[in-house]
Amino acid sequence: MSRPLEETVRALEARLSRLEAEEEIRRLKARYGALVDARYGRDGPRPRAEIEPIASEIAGLFTEDAVWDGGPGLGLCRGREAIRERFLEPTLRFSWHYFVKPSIEVHGERARGTWDLLAPCTTREGVASWMAGVEDDEYARVEGRWLHASMRLRVVFFAPRERGFSPRS
Repeated sequence: MSRPLEETVRALEARLSRLEAEEEIRRLKARYGALVDARYGRDGPRPRAEIEPIASEIAGLFTEDAVWDGGPGLGLCRGREAIRERFLEPTLRFSWHYFVKPSIEVHGERARGTWDLLAPCTTREGVASWMAGVEDDEYARVEGRWLHASMRLRVVFFAPRERGFSPRS
């Protein structure tokens, strides 16, 4: 027995809305990674005058009351302005974020996401390293736009390149 056309259209609209939200969240995460990495040039962190607009754009990807939690090594920020301030001061000489294996669940105007993160990076001391972790995110649609409401990093390992990979590194 087929369902009425109106019910079918509503179901298709709901599926399309969810898929569009998931795709917008993927683009949001990609933009975040690109901006975080844009703070670095060939010779290390860019000059502050170049980082300032990047930090402001990063902060604009978060809700006004967002939480950014980088864990014990990177700190905790509450609110868009604190997030902007945090990204004005790069903690490395270089980084390149790869967010993979997204798992996104949309529930109306809110969503949750989990991403695996691989980040080749260079410490301030010049040590080429690998970092892997998991980011647990919450998102909110604000004025029609998806933003991070919270982002929490759980580091699995941070290891100098020559030592190889190990969860105990």
